[in-house]
This record gives sequence, C-alpha cells and structure tokens, in this order.
Amino acid sequence: MRAVRNCCLALLVVGCSKPAEKPDDATVGEAPATEAAPAALSLADLAGTWNVRSTVEGQESTVVTYDMVTTANRDGWSLKFKDRDPIPVRVVAVEGDSVVTEAGPFESVLRKGTQVSTIVVSRLQDGKLVGRTTARYKVSGADSVAHLNFEGTRAP
Repeated sequence: MRAVRNCCLALLVVGCSKPAEKPDDATVGEAPATEAAPAALSLADLAGTWNVRSTVEGQESTVVTYDMVTTANRDGWSLKFKDRDPIPVRVVAVEGDSVVTEAGPFESVLRKGTQVSTIVVSRLQDGKLVGRTTARYKVSGADSVAHLNFEGTRAP
C-alpha cells in the first residue's frame, strides 16, 4: 500500500510541476540547419572542350592527359588522347550536380595492349570539371580495376 501511495505522489508532483523554460530561439522538431544542396547541373553547363589531367590514385606521378568534348545533349561526347582517334562517350545519367559517363572498351593509355572500359563521375566545381574515373581492365587476376582523379579546364 505504501508503494502505491508513493507512486501516486510521484506522479502528482511530476504532473503538477511547471514545464521547463525553453529559450526563445528553440524550435521543437526542426532539423538542424544544413548547407544548401548544390545547384542542379545541366549538360549545357558542360558543353565545350575540356583539357583534362588525370592521376592514378596511389600513383599521383602517373599522369594521363586528354581532351574531352562535351555537348549540350547526350550525343557527340568523346575523349581524344594524343595521336589517337576519338573515343565515343555515353552519358549514362545526369543527377543533381553530377554527370555519369562511360566509354570503352578501348586500348588503355596506361597499359599498352590492354583493353579498358571506364565509368566517370564528373561535376562542375569553381569553373573546372572535376571527378573520379573507375577503369576496368580486361585482364584476369588482380589489378583489374584502377581509380583516377581528374581535373579539367575549358579549352580556349
């Protein structure tokens, strides 16, 4: 009986107590402020020719340069390595601030005689084309994938 009485008294005290003061600027249920989402990217933002410098992750001294031709739509994109024919590029997706493209298979610049296919995620940052390339080589065993980071500037 004593336990029931104490429990009732505790509930009465809690129920009748004054709610805690909350600061004027507090908002219940509001998510914390976050940075604004990046502006959506359109293919027209990228249209032109880009001089690209790409480095292999973990081997930053290994540099590949090429020109990337882009258009305001999904047609006509290509890669142009020195002394080679242009390589067609397919635009796979345009989502948010990124464009996903793929190319290949074509002969690798880094691994002579080896075929490679690439998937590239690009975004426009401070007027430069930046991103990451995943290269998949047609070899058996280890070292069939390489990751490269790139930065491109608009050709004059």
